Amino acid sequence: MRAGRVIVLLMLAVSGLAARPQAPPHIDELMARIGERIADYYRRAQSVICTEKSTVQPIGSNFSPYGFARTVESELRVESEGADGESIPEAKVVREIRKVNGRPPRERDKKDRSGCTDPNPLSTEPLAFLLPKNRSDYQFTAAGSGKEKDRPAVLIDFVSVNRKSRPELIEDEHGHEDCFDWAGPIAIKGRVWVDANTYEVLRVDRRIGGPVDVRVSARLQRRYNFSTWVVIERDDLTIRYKNVAFREPDESMLLPESIESLVVVHGGLESTRRTQTFTDYRRFITAGRVVK
Repeated sequence: MRAGRVIVLLMLAVSGLAARPQAPPHIDELMARIGERIADYYRRAQSVICTEKSTVQPIGSNFSPYGFARTVESELRVESEGADGESIPEAKVVREIRKVNGRPPRERDKKDRSGCTDPNPLSTEPLAFLLPKNRSDYQFTAAGSGKEKDRPAVLIDFVSVNRKSRPELIEDEHGHEDCFDWAGPIAIKGRVWVDANTYEVLRVDRRIGGPVDVRVSARLQRRYNFSTWVVIERDDLTIRYKNVAFREPDESMLLPESIESLVVVHGGLESTRRTQTFTDYRRFITAGRVVK
């Protein structure tokens, strides 16, 4: 009886050791695998288009909505250069606006103040900061493990190497009236959820480390009655990805599902909450043929 009991205990101990998950790779190796998966995603995503719905709601100091929300529907695709199978491609998000608040876009939307918050026709692909050529701008550290939508995930924290923020207020580059943005370095931090088995990105959270002063030029102060500084109190962003299945040929891809952002500013600018959703994914497999 004693011998049998010892054998059972040994079997349980061995099975317990075998069931433990493997330790995640070193952070450098982990980031290299993530970069490879993103490069593969850029190459495959060139044949995919979807519908993006972007809703921007102005908010007050208590974060409650006020005024009217603006909803813009666009056809979206990813374009990349240098996707030769050897180098990692450069990727851009390209949008073609189809509807503004349920109607076809009008010429005045290109310059009118109401179009200030419309998505840019051309923007940087949001995972580009994880590619090798951009990683030197950030410090990445392993943050343990977790789950995202019931998928085992490896967590990675990141922070800007340059912790100094020196942005300057600029007028909208697309010419919208009374519309502003900021240019210059802003230190950010955040977390990335990565599938523990495939090393695909499941989620990205990004935010600023604290209030950021945005310098206002004397010209803009005189023209718009601004103070010397505009303050960004919060600039939060969350991107989530989902698995999308295609047919003919059958395959699946992890593609953007939603982007939620919150920008809270003081000093004469409007605070906003934006929600972007991505639906109706289609894939071009030959010229003139689309497969969902």
